Amino acid sequence: MHLSYLVIPAVTVLVALLGGRLTARSVYTWYRKIRKPRWTPPGFVIGAVWTVLYALAALSALIMWNLPDGVPVPFGVAALFVANAVLNLAWSWTFFSQHRIEAAIWVCLLLDLTIVLLIWLITPFSALAALLLAPYAAWVTFAAYLNHRVWVMNR
Repeated sequence: MHLSYLVIPAVTVLVALLGGRLTARSVYTWYRKIRKPRWTPPGFVIGAVWTVLYALAALSALIMWNLPDGVPVPFGVAALFVANAVLNLAWSWTFFSQHRIEAAIWVCLLLDLTIVLLIWLITPFSALAALLLAPYAAWVTFAAYLNHRVWVMNR
């Protein structure tokens, strides 16, 4: 069994747990008090969506790390997956822990950029791996817009 089948799911779970830890306290205090658009999804929907997106991203990474023999994972792809995980956590920290709503918009846009670049770089190697990231890109674009609306409503 290839080591990636252990490492990638473990890292994915770690990112999800750390992100949850960064948001947990504020979700029940600060976040409930700030103004949000009426169309903001309820917390259980947001949690369910992130769970699915983490699983899809992990599958995409597993596909890329297990390309047919002799096809190396491009360095840029590996670096972008790492940058993506870091930015994912940075958004949670910036928005929920630091309450820096405007700065979180920029972090979210950078996060989205890493996803779009991953899709672009991965497509020649695996259309499936790229397609698995499409819902993630769509959701983070939505999250950036929601983040922007929350900033506008609370400045």
